[in-house]
Amino acid sequence: MNNFDHKGKVVVTCKDRFAPYLEQELKELGFKPKNVNRTSVELYASLNQCIFLNMHLRVASHVLFEIKSFYLHHAKDIYRRIKALPWENYIDKDTYFSVVSHVENESINNPLFVNVKVKDAIVDRFRENTGIRPDTGSEFEGAVIQLYWKDTQASLFINTSGDTLSKRGYRKIPGKAPMAENLAASTIMASDWDKKGPFVNPMCGAGTLAIEAALMATNRFPGLFRDHYAFMHIKGYKDEIYQELKAELEAKVNDNISTQFIASDLSERAIYATQENAKTAQVFDHITFEVGDFAETTVPDSDNGVVFFNPEYGERLGEEDELVAIYKRMGDFMKQECAGYTGYIFTGNMNLGKRVGLKPSRRIEFYNGTIDCRLLKYELYKGSKKGIPNKS
Repeated sequence: MNNFDHKGKVVVTCKDRFAPYLEQELKELGFKPKNVNRTSVELYASLNQCIFLNMHLRVASHVLFEIKSFYLHHAKDIYRRIKALPWENYIDKDTYFSVVSHVENESINNPLFVNVKVKDAIVDRFRENTGIRPDTGSEFEGAVIQLYWKDTQASLFINTSGDTLSKRGYRKIPGKAPMAENLAASTIMASDWDKKGPFVNPMCGAGTLAIEAALMATNRFPGLFRDHYAFMHIKGYKDEIYQELKAELEAKVNDNISTQFIASDLSERAIYATQENAKTAQVFDHITFEVGDFAETTVPDSDNGVVFFNPEYGERLGEEDELVAIYKRMGDFMKQECAGYTGYIFTGNMNLGKRVGLKPSRRIEFYNGTIDCRLLKYELYKGSKKGIPNKS
């Protein structure tokens, strides 16, 4: 039987360039990160704490609990080393499981070969010991075993998440080229928004940015919207602990806030998608929805608000020329209508970013998939910059 209170090495993975925000999240949740890498943060935690992390983290992709770390030289050694492990301690003989691997070893030229060998080793151990063969496949419907193997060092993990944690479950209508939920959360964390000042999101698309901001401000965590994780299929899992954590998430929600959220888009269909997604995310009543040109978006008077754009990048031939005028108009709108705010434009096209006509005070690096992106920050002073008093 697996002891869910036993602590061991945990690796929380994330997309490249998200790690600083994941580290920040973990610290805010009371954990002490040990190592921070480009795409992961390591810590010391139990499987029960992994359940907590899966339900709370906004930036992470997966939460991995290490089973074993060992020397692995060649492909021919995989089956023997995996089969020798006591898999009956981790999953039942009739538990569906899948295998994921990340391999950098000169003896491997097909990563799927590794997955098959790991599956065969686990299945054969159960068949020899119990006469029953567990069902396996590529879907994350049950337990998930994950192998990291680089050069001669290998680590086996229980992937306690299953599907990526970016899939919150509230976005029923994705819209056109939607921003991933964990990317939206990361960019908001990278901004100077204090969760109290207005959050204005022109050109909102399916509303992911506005919704993620409202979730943060109302203390709603991702676990409220998702009911299936891979940890539920690990031997020793107790559903009452999960249900207690779920109840705690409900108790943390704070709808007694005065923060204003404005989501606008020229497309009625986009606003409909935003509204439906906001209903599922339980933040519909906190957001004001507007249909119209972004330059007509309501901007409440404030000295600590944020205006946040996620425009198109012009990835296809000819589109960039069409977007030049839009980027310039975004700059004009921020300069003329958003005094006192901090402006942000998330873009994967720095040539277009230069057409905004304002000088960014920061260029924060992100990836959107494989696209090299920047979150451009603009200080939108009231009056002249010279008139801003020095802070002492």
